[in-house]
Parts: sequence; C-alpha cells; structure tokens
Amino acid sequence: MKRLLLFIVMCCSLSMMAQTNKTDVFKTKSGKEVKFTCIKHASIQIEYDGRFFYFDPVTGLKPETDYTTYPKANYIFVTHEHPDHFDRLALTQLRGAHTLVYSNPNVGALYSHAYPMKNGDSISITRDVQLKAVPAYNTTPDHLQFHPKGRDNGYILTIDGLRIYVAGDTEDIPEMADLHDIDIAFLPCNQPYTMTPQQLVKAAKTIKPRVLFPYHYSQTPIRQLQFMLSGTGIEVRIRNYQ
Repeated sequence: MKRLLLFIVMCCSLSMMAQTNKTDVFKTKSGKEVKFTCIKHASIQIEYDGRFFYFDPVTGLKPETDYTTYPKANYIFVTHEHPDHFDRLALTQLRGAHTLVYSNPNVGALYSHAYPMKNGDSISITRDVQLKAVPAYNTTPDHLQFHPKGRDNGYILTIDGLRIYVAGDTEDIPEMADLHDIDIAFLPCNQPYTMTPQQLVKAAKTIKPRVLFPYHYSQTPIRQLQFMLSGTGIEVRIRNYQ
C-alpha cells in the first residue's frame, strides 16, 4: 500500500511538472515559430527567433522557480509592482548585459533598469516586434484599491504579425472593446483581485481571441471556462497558471 501511494504521489508530481512547463507552439504570418512556456501564476516565457521574452517572472509562489536555469531574457515585461508580478530576484537572475525591461511607471520608479510605459504608450522593440501598454484595473466598487485605473499595464505584444494580449491584473474593462485581431490572450481569473469566471467569459467574447489561456487563477475551478465558452470559436487551453 505504501508503495502504491508513493507511486501515485510521484505520478501526480510529474504530471504537475509537465503542465507547469507545458509549451505551446504557434506560427507567425511568415511561418516562424513562437513558443509559449507556462512557468506559473502570471509568469510566461515566450521564445521567438532565438530571443526570449518573459512576462512577470517571480521566484516565489509554488513551485519555487530558479531562473538561473532558464535562458537569459532579451526582454522582460512587468505589469505592476505587486510582489507576485515584480520580483527583483527573478529580474536579477534573468537579466543579461543587453536585457531590456519594460514596466508600468511605478515599477519604473522603483527599479532603475526598467523602461516605464504608461497606458497607451507603444514602441517598436525591433523591426518585427512591437509592444503596446494597455489599461488594467478593477471596476468592482469595493475592489478598486487593488488595481486602480491608470496605474497598471496590460500588454499587446506583436511578434511578426502574431498578436498576443497579456492582460495583467484586471477586470472586464470597457477598453477591451478596442482590442482587435488578437490571436492569443492571457486573461486572469481570481476574485477579489481580477475577474470572476463570468467576467472572463464576457471579456473573451469581447476580445474574441483565437486561443485563450486563463492565467493567474489561484484556486478558481478554471476548467469550467471550457464549457462556458464552448461554441464561441475560442479555443481554451488550460495550463498550470495558478
């Protein structure tokens, strides 16, 4: 019996590791591969054309992450200053001599290596990579203190025509109606800080991404979103973004 229990625990651990490091591959308009690797929570790794992009890398939370074992970042994007998104240790471990860090203004004031962007700012990082900062905030009356309007960023990263929306910590805000031609969307789902499943469904139907990754979902029973969005034409992929 003890051996059986040990085997089950080992299998569960391996399954969790596989989901945590699950990689999804997409093609750009010119046929180049873009690889998305789930790290955890709101931490995402993207690989394209030999370059590595990271969103909100954190070392803490479960499972603990040692970014010295990851490829050095070419670009890092930080949505806001909460410690599950802005982690100096993770940034130190990932930064190389030529790493560029983009953040909201508050992180820019706290971290001298960051290039601050406010809502609405956009930049061409390279000829084939563009970045735009978009709003991310709470709208529920007693939740406004968590992410006030105008402070934090979501990002639209366009890689060789592939449009990726990483929403950051936000609810289903009106500005989402202005987002068009999104191929891949990362939308958060954990109350009271971000969206309810119902809000996320509304946001997804507004944005209409080709593929949706729910992320930053903590203990939310996230697989229900696959049923809630069935028939919409939106493919929901569940990865271990707790």
